[in-house]
Amino acid sequence: MKLNDMKVLSDDEIQNIHKTTLDLLEEIGVKVESKEAREILVKNGAIVNENQSHYITFPRELIMEQLKKVPESFSLWGTDGSYQLDISTESVNFATVGTPVKIYDKSKKKGVRKSKLEDTVKQIRIVDSLKNIVCSHVDVWPNDVPYLQLHWHALYAWGKNSYKPYGLGCYGRTPSLDMMKITSIIVGGEDELKKRPRLIGFFNPTSPLMLTQIMINGLFVFAKYNQPLIIAPAAGGGSTAPVTLAGLIVQSNMEILSSITLTQLINPGNPVFYSTMSAPMDPPTGNVAWGSIETGLITAAHAQLARFYNIPSRGPGCVTESKCFDIQNGYERFMTLFCATKAGINYITCAGTYESSLSEALELLVIDDELCEIVKRAKAGIRVNDETIASDQIKRIMKSGKSYLSLKHTAKNTRKELFVPKLADREKRGRWRRDGSKDIMERAREKVDKILKEQQGPGYIDDIEKQLRNYLKEISKRTMEDYRRLEDMENSDNSVSLPRDE
Repeated sequence: MKLNDMKVLSDDEIQNIHKTTLDLLEEIGVKVESKEAREILVKNGAIVNENQSHYITFPRELIMEQLKKVPESFSLWGTDGSYQLDISTESVNFATVGTPVKIYDKSKKKGVRKSKLEDTVKQIRIVDSLKNIVCSHVDVWPNDVPYLQLHWHALYAWGKNSYKPYGLGCYGRTPSLDMMKITSIIVGGEDELKKRPRLIGFFNPTSPLMLTQIMINGLFVFAKYNQPLIIAPAAGGGSTAPVTLAGLIVQSNMEILSSITLTQLINPGNPVFYSTMSAPMDPPTGNVAWGSIETGLITAAHAQLARFYNIPSRGPGCVTESKCFDIQNGYERFMTLFCATKAGINYITCAGTYESSLSEALELLVIDDELCEIVKRAKAGIRVNDETIASDQIKRIMKSGKSYLSLKHTAKNTRKELFVPKLADREKRGRWRRDGSKDIMERAREKVDKILKEQQGPGYIDDIEKQLRNYLKEISKRTMEDYRRLEDMENSDNSVSLPRDE
């Protein structure tokens, strides 16, 4: 039988969390900084808080009606449409995550350096070649390009070097609209992009209970173009959410359901992931503890709630606070990956990252691809039937005195039953030493180098190259003041501070 999903909540506990979520959304609601979003919510039955005009309360009927519109399955395509990724409430897929600003470099004293555009390109090319990791998302931030042009460079690199889908953050109306237009150039038009989505948008409610204007601006664009959205609170238990896991889960559920409601009002039927990137605070340091067992429990709870609402889920795996490649790095990343897989998360992210997902190692990316295959093998469980129970084979060996190595049954079933790793070493010490005494990072480095030597993306024809370059010229004219004006942030007292263009 297949491995059963890990459950951390009973049916009654899920009902309790659901009811409490709806009660609190009706009573206190969430802060919605966008006037445009407040208007569409109120038009459809939400209520403005009398004492706090930016706070919106949600009648439970409104939420439940919009949840019915969320598709339980959808597909994503790669650049030229030859690669199709099917997402459903039954599937398990693995991907990366868009947060690292540093990259492993053993030649540096600290072991890391600021990531550059060339690192972004390498990461995209490696993901394109991996068997189990199906999508990347501006994972390695290029610190050597202007911030206001970053999305162009990321999408340009993706379209040139990958056949798989791609993900970006919904950080503003203006860059999000750029993303749609750039991608439309690459894939053959806006109609093609809307019909066969290529992009995943990350929408992050700010805990506690705030939907920021800058993120909502981007949400409107992604939804109007029918691109799937990851609704992902990143609450810290004990700092930006209750320290109790149940309390954190209720607050996150409030943030997710209110965001999904808004998304469906913008574009009924828009694909979304019910997502979590929440973790406890580490009490001694006050830092996030993504590599903790509690992160695994939180992720498992979100998987159950996503199934309760019949919505595809997303959660973290391969997360660790380790700053080096030690046993902590290994056990935390595998523990969180296994919890997410066993819980039934449909889209598991963070491959290739470490140090609270602030750093990336290309070597870890290929190691995580192998870890993903290991947990997929575990999830498949044990086949039990007349052939696999092998009673005839046991009798035959006992009568003949031969080895099981001599049986056709062994040859036929070995690859079906046993996962053989490519990077993990199982040789005897003598052979291992003769082969250079390599550790797994060295073997992973060899695989990275091989991929970068051999991988080739779709590239661009001259006309598309010209259109993309012309679009970059338009983006390059914008200043940070233009950005603030275009996002309606000039005279705003909203909470989000924009990054400086350095």
